[in-house]
Amino acid sequence: MRFICYFLRFMHSSISLAKFSRSRVVRDKIAELMDETIPFNTLHSREYQGHKKKVHSVAWNCAGTKLASGSVDQTARVWHIEPHGHGKAKDIELKGHSDSVDQLCWDPKHADLIATASGDKTVRLWDARSGKCSQQAELSGENINITYKPDGTHIAVGNRDDELTILDVRKFKPIHKRKFNYEVNEIAWNMTGDMFFLTTGNGTVEVLAYPSLRAVGTLMAHTAGCYCIAIDPAGRYFAVGSADSLVSLWDIKEMLCVRTFAKLEWPVRTISFNHTGEYIASASEDLFIDIVSMPEFSSVHTGRPVHQIPCRAAMNSVEWNPKYNLLAYAGDDKNKYQTDEGVFRIFGFESA
Repeated sequence: MRFICYFLRFMHSSISLAKFSRSRVVRDKIAELMDETIPFNTLHSREYQGHKKKVHSVAWNCAGTKLASGSVDQTARVWHIEPHGHGKAKDIELKGHSDSVDQLCWDPKHADLIATASGDKTVRLWDARSGKCSQQAELSGENINITYKPDGTHIAVGNRDDELTILDVRKFKPIHKRKFNYEVNEIAWNMTGDMFFLTTGNGTVEVLAYPSLRAVGTLMAHTAGCYCIAIDPAGRYFAVGSADSLVSLWDIKEMLCVRTFAKLEWPVRTISFNHTGEYIASASEDLFIDIVSMPEFSSVHTGRPVHQIPCRAAMNSVEWNPKYNLLAYAGDDKNKYQTDEGVFRIFGFESA
């Protein structure tokens, strides 16, 4: 009887091992095919010019058809982008701020509503069809970071004085305000909206419950300040960029770091996941944007570099399109007279 039990246990283990081996082989094959499906080396960037000074922020709407750019010239612009077309991009100017538009974000549920955060202490909500400002909130400091809750009901704003304000979108009034005694950089909700993340100058990521904003934990993420954060659209991971030049990848359920990427040599300013969560783009003062594949989509299971997009200046913002493998990016580009070019570019087109 004991022999039969051991035999059955051995057979079960063998079957499990065979299943694991098969799944590993299948996963490797899928990874290889995925590596082949996007011929990064044959893709091109297109340039878009309209601003008078450098562009600080770029963001796609939820449909992937419009891209907004925010600039030091105190304006935002909305560009209609044809993902597979060759037509000239049409743009509309959003005018009204009296200081730099440092960051902007689209309503995740409405393809024509966009929010802008400015150094003039205001946050504005715009209709991208008319170019008109529909709502405005006067806050207490120079606003530098802004993000929407995934269900579109709240907007979080961070300012230079390390104060966080949560706005109710319907009333466009603050419902939470909190001042922190440490440097707060980029902010983000998880995909379900019940957790809120703060990147800090202490090299930590502070995790808060939402909507209570109760502290849940502190992640000792980096050896220098954390500057930027991005959430995997599938809700499995988040990535953090730091002044130590590393990008760390975190399992959002376990709150554990599963991987670091070390291609950049300067502080990481901006990061973004593509729409499938297969790739992460990151950028800094290095003169390239680094694109790496996620571990489970890589044939080596550790994540690997797949492409570098050359740049002419330090980058301020990168963002993948939510539907297509198009990456918008903007930086401190200057012309031959050393004045701001006011351009952004989009990588991923089959022709320049």
